[in-house]
Formats: sequence, C-alpha cells, structure tokens
Amino acid sequence: MSVVIVRGAVAVVEHSRCVRTGDVVIVDGVIAEAADPEGATVIDATGCVVTAGLVNAHHHLLQTAFRTLPGTRGIAMRDWLPAMAAAYAEAGIDTELTGLAARAGLAEAVLSGVTTVADHHLTWPSGADTVGMARAAAEAAADLGARLVFVRGAARDDPEEAAASADAIVRALLPGTHGGVSSDGMLQIAVGPAGVHSDPRETFDLLGEVARTHGLRRRTQANEVVDVEIAVERYGARPLDLLEEWGWLGPDVTLAHLCDVTDDEIARVAASGATATHAPGCDVPMGWGVAPVRRLRDAGIAVGLGTSGGGSNDAGHLLADARLAMQVSALVGPQLAASEVLSMATAGSADGLGRAELGRLTPGSAGDLCLWDVSGVADAGVADPVSGLLWAAPGRRPRTVVVAGRIVVDDGRLTTADEGEIVAQLFERVRR
Repeated sequence: MSVVIVRGAVAVVEHSRCVRTGDVVIVDGVIAEAADPEGATVIDATGCVVTAGLVNAHHHLLQTAFRTLPGTRGIAMRDWLPAMAAAYAEAGIDTELTGLAARAGLAEAVLSGVTTVADHHLTWPSGADTVGMARAAAEAAADLGARLVFVRGAARDDPEEAAASADAIVRALLPGTHGGVSSDGMLQIAVGPAGVHSDPRETFDLLGEVARTHGLRRRTQANEVVDVEIAVERYGARPLDLLEEWGWLGPDVTLAHLCDVTDDEIARVAASGATATHAPGCDVPMGWGVAPVRRLRDAGIAVGLGTSGGGSNDAGHLLADARLAMQVSALVGPQLAASEVLSMATAGSADGLGRAELGRLTPGSAGDLCLWDVSGVADAGVADPVSGLLWAAPGRRPRTVVVAGRIVVDDGRLTTADEGEIVAQLFERVRR
C-alpha cells in the first residue's frame, strides 16, 4: 500500500465550498480520510495552500511548437487559420513532432500545476499514421506522469477517414474498454470536430457514431468569431442552431469558447445539459471576444477553463489564465470571485470531461494535488491566501505537484524528465 500525507498547509481547498486545514491523505493514488502514518511519504506543506490538481479542459498541444510565429498575432480568425495551416504544412506534422510538442506542452502544464490536459488535436495530414500520432501524445503524458484526454478532432478532414481514425485510435489505445477512460484513469479518448465553420454535418454525425459505439465524450468549439460568420453565410443559421439540429447539444458535449452567445442560446445550452469551456488566454489577446461566464454559470451551465493552444495563447499556464478570466469577467458582467474561477479550473473542467473524481480533494477523489507556496514577498499583505493564488503573483508556479499519489514536480522541478532535454529536442525538430 502506498500512502502520501500532505501536512501543515495554510489552507486546503477541498472543493469550492470547503476550505480547511489539516492533513491530506492519499492511499494508493486516491484521497482518503485517514491512513496509518507508518511508512508513509510525508510532504511538508508549511507556508502553502493545497489545491486539487488543475484541469486544462481545452488545449491544442501541437501548437506548443508554433508559438509567437510572425503574422499570427492580433489578426482576424479568418486570417489566423490559414496562417497556422501554412506553418503546419511547412513543418510537416508527423508522429515525431506530435510527440515532441505534446511532451513540451505537457511538461509546461505540469510545472504550472495542471495534472490533466484535454488535447483537442485537429491537424491530421493526409496519409498520416493517426494511431501513431495519438499514441505519441499518450506516451508523452505517461512518461511525465500526467493525465491526458486525447480528443481525436477534425478540421476539414474527410468525414469517413476521420471516423475510421477515431475508431482505430480507441481500439488501439484503449482496447476492450467502453467509456473512453483507461482503468487507471490516466488516459481518456474523446472526439470532436473543430466546429461548424470547418466541418460538415457528416463529420459530426460519423464522429458522433464513434462516440456512441465506445461511450466517448464529445467536444467542439462554438460561437467564437469565425464560426458565427461562416455559419450564417453558409447555412443561414448560427452555430448553436446547427449543433442542436445535428444532435450535438447534450450532457456528453462540451463547447469551447462561447464568446458570442445570446440569452436564448445560453438557455438552450443549459437545457441540453451541455457544458462549456472558457479560454480567455486565447480569445482576449487575439481580440476574439470574452465569454459571458457569469451568465453561463447563472443559467446552470458547468464551466471549465482551458488555455487553448500556443498558436493563439503562447503560454500553457492555466492559473495565469484563471487570473485573466477573473479580471476580464467584469467587462461582460459582474466580476467572478477568485474562488469561482479556481473551481472552474478544477472541478468545472473535470465535470466537462465527465470525470467527477478529478478537480477535488474529497475522499474517493483522485490523488492529484498542488502545493502553492504563499509565504514569499509576492503574497505579503494578502488577507485571503486562497484568493491570493489568483490575485497575487502572476505566473505563480507550484512547489510540488502530485498525480495519482506520485510526486511529479518537487521544489519546482520535474521528477520524471529533464526539462532542458525536452526543450532542445523540440527546437531541433522545428529548426528554430
């Protein structure tokens, strides 16, 4: 039996309605009420706030290899999409690059307190080894000790090829499994077209069939900017109208972005049971909008938080984006409280993945947690150390990160890989 005890924290955030002091106990990778301390690994949390591991509900890990590219910043999405496509074509997307980019993006995530990443992979060159690409991302996560939700996406792919690929990926990576989650909870598979702006109804239908066959979650992007314009031009309808008509509003569906939504659309999403993901670190700096998170939450929609990819958000630092989400919320409604946004970055994101065991530190939950040191000068004068996690110290990184009871970051450093090697290998591959 493996026992980890986290002791001496300033505060322990169990969930959005419970902040306490005292020990956090992990037994065989699961949060427990208590355990025999003999032989346990004791982690000293003096001066720290302990939270559940953060859950990045919307990332594009491949874009980690394509950050700050000239001509891709502050431009209309209609121009950004082909600029990124050209960069992908020049680099040559293959199994190697997929794995190296995922490894770098996941390492960045873990070092910033993210223990689960949902990777919406949208770039699949014709004739590519799609199973190999998915496997490369999954192996990168396994090597680092992170949880991965690999989303077999589509962006102008042939619908039948996309569906066949998704089916093959599930059968290869999760053989004999129904529900899309590995027995140890470290790997999950989902499906999701990029959106109605790029994919026809047939793609949504066929990937939906794969989801039903294997019990997978469905994910897509909606009501950001370009999809609203294109949907109206092409179909005479808005994206959520089409998604509802195509059967892509339901409890197993998560919609990323939702910057441009009406009150009626919010009500329909809420009634369907679909969840949402806010991605301010992408949408705000690019000028693509701000999702009305307060209105979404007030309607009863579970809202998670994601960074989106490095092609539009050059960082994969979810806590920094949580801070941004809190700050910009006042531009579109009442300001969100730090506790609400922290909940979005943990339980809210987990709920959108159908993973109630993640994003919480209650007995029976996964043993994923972070220790955030709040004893330094950046937190001097802070009245509420939990709110201070977001308000104070932009770019804060955790001292210790634990995933399934395993220490993967210790004293701010990876325990499972060499950070310098990860960086060098990616730069070597993209020749920058």
